[in-house]
Amino acid sequence: MSHEQKAAAEPLHEVAMLAATEIYSPCRRDSVDFFSKILGMYIVREDANATYLRSYEDPFAYSLKITDGTQAGPGLQSFRAHSQAALERRAEVLEASGLGDGWKAGEFGHGKAYHFRTPDGHRMKLFFDVDYAVVAEKDRTTLRNRPSKRPAQGIPVRRLDHINLLCSNVTTNKNMMIDTLGFRLSEHIVMDDGNEIAAWTRVTNLVHDVAFMLDAAGEKGRLHHVAFWYGIPQHLMDVAELCVQEGIKVEAGPGKHGISQALFLYVIEPGGNRVELFGDAGYLIFDPTWKPVTWTQDEVQTGIMWVGADLPQDFFVYGTPILEAASAAEETRQSEPAEA
Repeated sequence: MSHEQKAAAEPLHEVAMLAATEIYSPCRRDSVDFFSKILGMYIVREDANATYLRSYEDPFAYSLKITDGTQAGPGLQSFRAHSQAALERRAEVLEASGLGDGWKAGEFGHGKAYHFRTPDGHRMKLFFDVDYAVVAEKDRTTLRNRPSKRPAQGIPVRRLDHINLLCSNVTTNKNMMIDTLGFRLSEHIVMDDGNEIAAWTRVTNLVHDVAFMLDAAGEKGRLHHVAFWYGIPQHLMDVAELCVQEGIKVEAGPGKHGISQALFLYVIEPGGNRVELFGDAGYLIFDPTWKPVTWTQDEVQTGIMWVGADLPQDFFVYGTPILEAASAAEETRQSEPAEA
């Protein structure tokens, strides 16, 4: 039985959701300004080396942590378990897998957590105890099923949606998420030689909570993008115009992916990390025996770009941190003649 068949036949409902993402920035103040002033996120805490933010529909204390770093890149990715017992069971499995970094005391917003890594070294943690958003009186809303007001600046994103991680081997990293944490495969791209170059995995009804893409440079542990959700397609045009006006690099879009069916916009925040903005939910998966969708080599272009201009070559090469091998790969790609 394959990893995907096993996950479908014996679903584990022990990891509830992606709760928060951390990114490093060499210019934290500029990054914070982008997320708060252009994407309308609330700043909820600042300390000597990090700023915590949340979108207006994110329920917990924070969903994004921006930490000082010498360059851009991924920090700790945080997932919430369904219960304390589920957390402890997953910790045992992670420990046995050899990928565990052990239990660590709670920190701002999150209780005691089990820390671990993907085979490529992306740092992650799983916790259960959580602090919910503390909303200032001026930011409270009469809409009782929403944590706080829709901010009156920028084009406010509504919630954290997913992360996309670059890796040296998609299959190894994807299988780890399935085997140890109960993720399920939604879609993937398999080349003619059988090599899996991208996979979209989930623990919720979203089409993906964590995606993996093959790193063109063969590096390990890098970030492709973090994604936030609007749910309203027009907002992509609105925020694209605002980004251009404010000198923020718009890398691609608005457009529509075939894979996930999502309307997207990709921008590079001032610190150097790629951010995807979702204009809608794509599609949702409610079928408990969903059969993963396989895109073949001759379908890659349709899968990646359903509507809109082709993605730039940097999209498939650029990731953070920018390492020596990755830079060389990007220079080689740029020097190659364009296809006819």
